[in-house]
Amino acid sequence: MTGKKIGFAITGSHCTFAALVDPMKKLVEGGNTLIPIISAAVAGTSTRFGQAEGWHNIFTEICRRPLIDSIKEAEEIATNKLDVVVVAPCTGNTLAKLANAITDTPVTMVVKAQLRNEKPVVLAISTNDGLGGNAVNIGKLLDKKGVYFVPFTQDNPLEKPRSLVCNMSLLTDTIENAVQGKQIQPILLR
Repeated sequence: MTGKKIGFAITGSHCTFAALVDPMKKLVEGGNTLIPIISAAVAGTSTRFGQAEGWHNIFTEICRRPLIDSIKEAEEIATNKLDVVVVAPCTGNTLAKLANAITDTPVTMVVKAQLRNEKPVVLAISTNDGLGGNAVNIGKLLDKKGVYFVPFTQDNPLEKPRSLVCNMSLLTDTIENAVQGKQIQPILLR
């Protein structure tokens, strides 16, 4: 896959940010354009997994463009006909908003606009309640036309039995399949 214009939306599952670096670099090195869109949690939250400004610098350097952090900018970029929008990581909060048509962040706006344009959206879930309160939202989104999932699994079944996380090493393959209108299989990993 090369020459694609990819909206790369990042939400606040900070523990998965390090796993984004290699797939993002691979996409750019493959000749694709990444347009980084961030949620408020990414814009302003420093955690034990890194300082907000440090992650901003990393994402900006990889994508070679400034971060989009407003709803207005997100809607404008989506009107430029992105080939695909990726939400990685996709938190439970973002899953719930997308499943219930709530558009109140730059990330949810770019997804809404992308689906309105009948273009693919890839979700790379990372949520502690994927098999709890968000299970219904995952179900709704699995059934939604134009939405594709990076294959996922329980990340720690004994200590966090409802937690799900995608396999970020399958992100680029999932994007390539989604652009062709196909869901990579299997969705559920062991």
